[in-house]
Amino acid sequence: MKKIFITMAVCITAISMKAQDVSDAILFSSENVTGTARYRAMSGAFGALGGDLSAIGNNPASSAVFLNSTASLSISGYTISNDSFYGDGLAINDDTSGKLNQLGDVFVFNNRDENAAFKKFTLGLNYNLTQNLDDEYFAFGETQNSIDQFFLENAQGIPLDLLQLQDGESISSLYSFLGETQGYAAQQAFLGFQGFIIDPEMDDPDNTTYISNLTNGNFLQDYAYRSNGLNGKFSINGGAQINDDLYLGVNLNTHFIDYERQTVLFETNNNSGSGINEIFFENNLRTFGNGFSAQVGGIYKVSPMFRLGLSLETPTWYNISEETTQYLDTFSNDEGSAVVNPNVINIYPEYNFKTPGKYTLSGAILFGKQGLISLDYSYKDYSNTEFDSQFNSSNTFADLNNNIKNTLQGATSINIGGEYRIREWSLRGGFRYQESPYKDETTIGDLKGYSAGFGYDFGNIKLGLAYDIYEQDRSPQLYSIGLTNSANIDTTNSSFTATLSFGL
Repeated sequence: MKKIFITMAVCITAISMKAQDVSDAILFSSENVTGTARYRAMSGAFGALGGDLSAIGNNPASSAVFLNSTASLSISGYTISNDSFYGDGLAINDDTSGKLNQLGDVFVFNNRDENAAFKKFTLGLNYNLTQNLDDEYFAFGETQNSIDQFFLENAQGIPLDLLQLQDGESISSLYSFLGETQGYAAQQAFLGFQGFIIDPEMDDPDNTTYISNLTNGNFLQDYAYRSNGLNGKFSINGGAQINDDLYLGVNLNTHFIDYERQTVLFETNNNSGSGINEIFFENNLRTFGNGFSAQVGGIYKVSPMFRLGLSLETPTWYNISEETTQYLDTFSNDEGSAVVNPNVINIYPEYNFKTPGKYTLSGAILFGKQGLISLDYSYKDYSNTEFDSQFNSSNTFADLNNNIKNTLQGATSINIGGEYRIREWSLRGGFRYQESPYKDETTIGDLKGYSAGFGYDFGNIKLGLAYDIYEQDRSPQLYSIGLTNSANIDTTNSSFTATLSFGL
């Protein structure tokens, strides 16, 4: 017989992780083109140019290109539009948000000795939003796959005795007990059993096999996905100019994740003989993380007209903690409703997460003070992404890491930007292409984006405005097991960015 566990049912620490999957690896290791208006208007093609606060995050040698100490502040407004196709339904959704995109400064210390090899030293401090995690989409339509399969797959192998309430035991206390002693799958089995979605094959405390109370047929599903949050990076930069042609730099970066996600599924059916006709299933996730990475880079003036750049970024090593809550409500035309509300916050053990490293090759052509064209080529092997447990000597994430290696691939990015100057005005534009990190190239497709903007030089103060837009197709699964149907989503992401920079 299972042990009765007494708790206040507000918080637990589970012995096992929640069900991380490959999509989590992509979510926390991907980056977008963010930063100053000039940087974004040129699609981030700055690896051989420098002289921009956001370019420091691309190539640390960028700080050494600055002629004078400078500070800048950038604010962006984001709009994400998702056209979601699921089953026989189409849902269209738009979501807007505003965020601090960039804030930083660089200090230039010129060497007064004109004959010295080191012409100047620079110190930079910069915050950059690396990924806006705000997202929202809806999927509704009729399918022949039910959420009952999610509960069934989690339940198989779990003794019935663990899922049954004992005298004096509440939903909250047993849910907490299962989380602390059995883990995530047992909690899902418990929800399905107490919500009458699944039943044991035999009424025996030792039973470990289960069947669904729903009959086959058509299921009308309404699924909502909402998330908000960000990945951010704070860089401490040091740079130097050697002679007239070589710029070198290094970054020490601290990273943070602040992320919330909610998924809600409402499913109905009128299938003959079905014991459950309505299911409402809500999941909430809160993720916090902090990490560290380093970068080195260089820019070389081949001639007054040509520049080359090279930068290397280490993996980012994260420490991540997560919290979840769940709620289930079912309805039977014959038996009425059943509410399974544990009112418990699952607090999971912290785990480690390593993103892949990245290298960037860059080139630029400068036409005197009239304008320029710049190109960056980057490579990042997402199959090297790894999860690791801090508190379990066994490899808790072995299966997930193997799945990552089999599912993800190395991806290239190409960024092209140009600028044309007319007196105090600068006109800018850019294009970028980012290869899918998935081998199937359908779970997340290739990204194509365009950008444009302008800047005005008031002297000591500069103002920049930029607009960028990109499109990307994706097919996320509703759940990692059981109800693995995918919604086909056409995503269009756009943003406006304003930057104010000034000399110090």
